Amino acid sequence: MTPEVLITTRDGVGWITLNRPRALNALTHAMVRAIDAALTRWEYDDTVRAVVIDGAGERGLCAGGDIRSIHDDARTGGTASPGFWADEYRLNAHIARYPKTYVALMDGLVLGGGVGVSAHGSLRVVTERSRVGMPETGIGLTPDVGGTYLLSRAPGELGTHAALTAAHLSGADAIHCGLADFFVPSDRLADLRAALAVREPREAVRMFAQAPPDSGLAADAAWIDACYSADTVEEILDRLHEAGCSAVAKEIGAKSPTALKVTLRALRTARALPSLEAALTQEYRIACASLTAPDLAEGIRAQIIDKDRDPRWSPATLGEVTPALVDRFFAPPAHGDLSLLTQGNR
Repeated sequence: MTPEVLITTRDGVGWITLNRPRALNALTHAMVRAIDAALTRWEYDDTVRAVVIDGAGERGLCAGGDIRSIHDDARTGGTASPGFWADEYRLNAHIARYPKTYVALMDGLVLGGGVGVSAHGSLRVVTERSRVGMPETGIGLTPDVGGTYLLSRAPGELGTHAALTAAHLSGADAIHCGLADFFVPSDRLADLRAALAVREPREAVRMFAQAPPDSGLAADAAWIDACYSADTVEEILDRLHEAGCSAVAKEIGAKSPTALKVTLRALRTARALPSLEAALTQEYRIACASLTAPDLAEGIRAQIIDKDRDPRWSPATLGEVTPALVDRFFAPPAHGDLSLLTQGNR
């Protein structure tokens, strides 16, 4: 059987290739564990000077976690997913504080869990084909894998817009929002991989990096900041309509009402949290609570399983999502909080 993740060392570099191209390199629990084990091994190996992660196939680095398995788990009692999320979030924290250069080649789709294994790295490379995003509100979930931490620190309210709309950001947008560092044309990636084998990583990336195109999000910052600075999802939608952005409001309105309100609170809270680890702990609470709420299984059913794109959210409207319901997502799980060894800053 072909390994789901290829892990090798060559020329002093640890290479990690996500290898499920037919599934858009979606992360399984076994893949998460294998990546973390390799990072731990290389951390103490003096012959390994840097790590590079990329994805097999032509469609992208990683389109997220294996949400089909999460759907099945949510329908049958939700006993496996908390363990997956705990290991995944520990991996995200490990990447963020990794002592060696961690290069992420973020070509193509980089969504959800794909952001978690790339955007916390020390050298993050996007291309003209990059589509970076946190699509969770569309499946009844909240941005996780440190997504609330990253998006809450984007300029102004751009991260709030990206989270609530579940937008796919261009490579230029990702750089502007702090999710990436360098823009390299996709047809130079093979040359970049070759250079990484013989040069210091930052030097190798700079050899092929170009000025990114203009960021569309940066150009829209004025109306985004004005609309998304509101304190509630309802007021954000009202401001969008008043600003002539009814299409954006309609896009948000199609998402899970519960996920929207939980996401906005999570972003506002994460903005004041002292570390990535603190945000991951909050995200773990939210993810575990989502397993016992109806919208997660329903959202995955509508978007991935049946693909009818017609989720029946419960509650169905924003007005029915009470503060008490939102509070439930921020309470520690009955089995206990996420355990992270280091509470450090990124």
